[in-house]
Amino acid sequence: MNTIELDGNTLSLEAIRDVALGRAQVQLTKAAAERVDAARALVEKIAAGDEPSYGINTGFGTLAEVRIDKKDLKALQRNLILSHAAGVGAPLPVPEARVLLLLRCNVLAKGFSGIRRSTLQLALEMLNRGVVPVVPERGSVGASGDLAPLAHLALVFIGEGEAFYEGARLPGAQALERAGLKPVELEAKEGLTLVNGTQAMCAVGVPALLKGEALAELYDVAGAMTLEGLLGSHKPFQPHIHEVRAHAGQRQCAENLRRVLRGSELVDTHVNCTKVQDPYSLRCMPQVHGAARDGMAFARRTLEVEVNSGTDNPLVFVDTGEIVSGGNFHGQPVSLALDVLAMSATQLMSISERRVEQLVNPALSGLPPFLARNPGLNSGFMIAQVTSAALVAESRILSHPASVDSIPSSAGREDHVSMGMTAALKARTVMEHATHCLAIELLVAAAALDFRNPVKPGKGALAAYQTVRALVPPMVTDRELHRDIAAVTALIDSGELLAAVRKATA
Repeated sequence: MNTIELDGNTLSLEAIRDVALGRAQVQLTKAAAERVDAARALVEKIAAGDEPSYGINTGFGTLAEVRIDKKDLKALQRNLILSHAAGVGAPLPVPEARVLLLLRCNVLAKGFSGIRRSTLQLALEMLNRGVVPVVPERGSVGASGDLAPLAHLALVFIGEGEAFYEGARLPGAQALERAGLKPVELEAKEGLTLVNGTQAMCAVGVPALLKGEALAELYDVAGAMTLEGLLGSHKPFQPHIHEVRAHAGQRQCAENLRRVLRGSELVDTHVNCTKVQDPYSLRCMPQVHGAARDGMAFARRTLEVEVNSGTDNPLVFVDTGEIVSGGNFHGQPVSLALDVLAMSATQLMSISERRVEQLVNPALSGLPPFLARNPGLNSGFMIAQVTSAALVAESRILSHPASVDSIPSSAGREDHVSMGMTAALKARTVMEHATHCLAIELLVAAAALDFRNPVKPGKGALAAYQTVRALVPPMVTDRELHRDIAAVTALIDSGELLAAVRKATA
């Protein structure tokens, strides 16, 4: 297990995945620890004075003008955590909750939060020892950060709430005790520090993006298999076509398709066919898949910035001696990016479903109806296309942007909100649907290639075909298709399929 050093500035999305899956531990860099201590010293200086400072000796939100007596500052921070833990719904899956804890640690490590180093160290040890707070998915509008999810995260810090530990769901205090840890008593500003930020929407959004990027590459592979099964043309992927339209995603997709199709024997079987053009779902793959890649690239750039950004309020600036209220907690950049992510994946699904229709429709494919060996007695992949259509239809609804919505909260003080967590949850669901749609195309395309045996497709398409066939045998008679779909979905999620294609095309 490797160790990732947190400095608040250089955390990569790939490192986040390693921590999510329990493949890495974390520790604070020396420079970050010094920044944390310096910021804390400034907070304590201001807390000891009489000047009002938001979140340190005042109430929160619309109650910001209410002064709090010095003797009540600890109670103020504890009450904030308790009152803001108002989330509902299923808890975040453990990997996402681990990401949430990691991202909160990383932003605290920047040194603009004013947390005590001992409180941050508890969070780091929770992550390293496997104490994962139970955080309900719903309850954030992504305005003053993800208040409710972060409050549920912070509950465990003070020995409240619940946490997962060694496979059990336990009271927070009990989980800490079993891990050899002790809760903290929050001091001035610490409660506010723990609940301000966009880390919950990022905790859901980063894994969704990483999954989407892998899916985008595999959708090229599935499309190439379909193209070969339908005896489609390779010409639309020639480099000079894409050189005159400088979209990076389009060029990347065309290059990937050429690589996956290289070495095809099937292409030589129809060089003199009378067909002039393939349908858009085949020849426009670079343009459509490429646009999806560009959308995902935008989402990646946004998330890479956000996970290393200071999103507290107020922010502590040691160099100037200021503690300043601003709006870095607002989730609008992330919300928009995750909406684009969902729309990008939906486009991949939409064109994939049309390719599946090309495969199962005998009027379009020249193959047996629904790729059944004995059509009529067997229905073949008839309903696989229906399932794909259902998933696409739902994902189109989920692609309605959350980022353009807003419901004012906190008595009008928070009068524009991002709905970033909603965008993140939608994106996650779309990725699940996109994985199933991809599995369906892989299955149906493999069935088409069964009819083309023994003539082989391109090397990448052949590797994908063989990997699928090692798990799922050809369909001779009808069987429960959901089992095949589940098996190929698991194959996609394991990374084995993508690894096999990359190895064959290296």
